[in-house]
Amino acid sequence: MTRHTFRCPMRWSDMDAYGHVNNVVFLTYLEEARVDMLFRMGAELGAKALSEGVLVARHQISYRQPLVFHSRGVDIEMWVGAIKGASFEMRYEVRDESTVFADAASVLVTFDLEAGRPRRVSDEERRFLVKYLEPVQS
Repeated sequence: MTRHTFRCPMRWSDMDAYGHVNNVVFLTYLEEARVDMLFRMGAELGAKALSEGVLVARHQISYRQPLVFHSRGVDIEMWVGAIKGASFEMRYEVRDESTVFADAASVLVTFDLEAGRPRRVSDEERRFLVKYLEPVQS
């Protein structure tokens, strides 16, 4: 199994009145990690279409521990939970060296922006995604 880890910088503005990262900011952290993996790495490894048309259909987040400011940033560990015909699931852990602050999943739909409709996951995209595939255990 291969997982991608992205070190996400934290900003003072991420904190809320209680001194921990606001729950909505977690979505921004996931987005930054996802863009790094799908747009940058995907394009470098031949799955350029992932940067040209992928939409979020759903997010699910479970908050495990309050997250306070870390000057080193926070790690977003991510992998693929499932690949279907026109969608795939990304799974994440928001963590530091010893603590998981949240785990999350996003369903992403491959999308033809010009036609305005979903499209099939291409062979190139599937080859890239399968490298990170760790199917969810029932």
